[in-house]
Amino acid sequence: MSVVASIGREARALLGDGKARPFVAIAGTWGTLLGARMIYPVLLPYFRETYGLSLSVAGLLVTVLWLGSALGQLPGGILADRYSERSVMTAGTVVVAVAIAAVVSAPSALFLFAATALVGVGQSLYPIARITMLADLYPDRIGSALGATMATGDLGQTVLPPIAAAIAAAVAWQAGLGFIAPLLVVAAVALWAALPRSADADAGGVDELSTDTARRVLAELRRQNVVLIAFILFLYILIWQAFTGLYPTYLVEEKGLASATASLLFSLFFAVGVVVKPVAGATYDRVGLRWSLVAVLAGPVVGFAILPLVEGLPALVAVTALVSPMLGSGAITQSYFSDAFSDSVRGTGLGVVRTATATLGAAGPVLFGTLADRGYFDEGYWLIGGVILVVIVLTLRIADGDGEQ
Repeated sequence: MSVVASIGREARALLGDGKARPFVAIAGTWGTLLGARMIYPVLLPYFRETYGLSLSVAGLLVTVLWLGSALGQLPGGILADRYSERSVMTAGTVVVAVAIAAVVSAPSALFLFAATALVGVGQSLYPIARITMLADLYPDRIGSALGATMATGDLGQTVLPPIAAAIAAAVAWQAGLGFIAPLLVVAAVALWAALPRSADADAGGVDELSTDTARRVLAELRRQNVVLIAFILFLYILIWQAFTGLYPTYLVEEKGLASATASLLFSLFFAVGVVVKPVAGATYDRVGLRWSLVAVLAGPVVGFAILPLVEGLPALVAVTALVSPMLGSGAITQSYFSDAFSDSVRGTGLGVVRTATATLGAAGPVLFGTLADRGYFDEGYWLIGGVILVVIVLTLRIADGDGEQ
């Protein structure tokens, strides 16, 4: 079958049988939420100037955003199991819109940090409900569905940060972030209108995180090498957040690029993900976790090894493109976890894994910022490449059949 025919088949499977409206609403809102989150690294130089932040404190601001994005995922998963994916996703979207309005009016650094934490908490309500909804809509194509929605996330991260940078340069950084709030209000209305009402019904999920529920989740965590793959996910989140949190700042302060050029190069990183994530998700559906994960991580090892050594825009474009396939990791590991848990505790199980890994991984930006403050910006990227190499070695140790389809 040709590539075009294969793409057409996947598109018909995702959008046919009345699934187009909920899919577009879920994916479009996800792209807007992630695009809003990735505006932060682009605006860090403005935050540093306005509030007098050092590199390490600026990294801490991004860590607070990621930490907030992690902490609500377990409650969000429990709510998705017990109540309504539609209600949970809509509520999270509205909270982010309100929190962004608070960020752009922040009178002090302390207020900025508090409002940023609220942005993260609102975003944390969305991911697990999104996955459980997609698992219900696409029980046999979760990899493709999740990969496609994650690609729209990268589309948002590609398009919105340079728009924000341009608006910030022309008007003010507050306008560069604030324009997202009305978009999220529209997205919340679209979610409520498009998602099926059946999602509001109790489907027999857990009522609360009781002892019995915890026992069931822990029992499933012991199956199919889930703990090892969760550790791999943690390492990936740690390095991904460290890289994305300070990459535009690195390009400006260490490579001498203009802020607008740095934001475009940052967008290129996510633009590649628009292609990589659907391919990675579909590959997972066909060959399983191990080899699909190794395939998307091999190039980034080389990219991070040479990044501190290259100069000039063409070379930086090439290295950024070489690093970008790491974005496919999320589509692969999250598809695996969706398959690993039974329907009755899928949201709770995903919430446990995502909250634990993302909470620990949120330390990445502040740790990386601390290294940069001490003069080890370049060496930090070599460290990231080394951690990715460890992830590859751990992935290859997964026994045949574990994580495979």
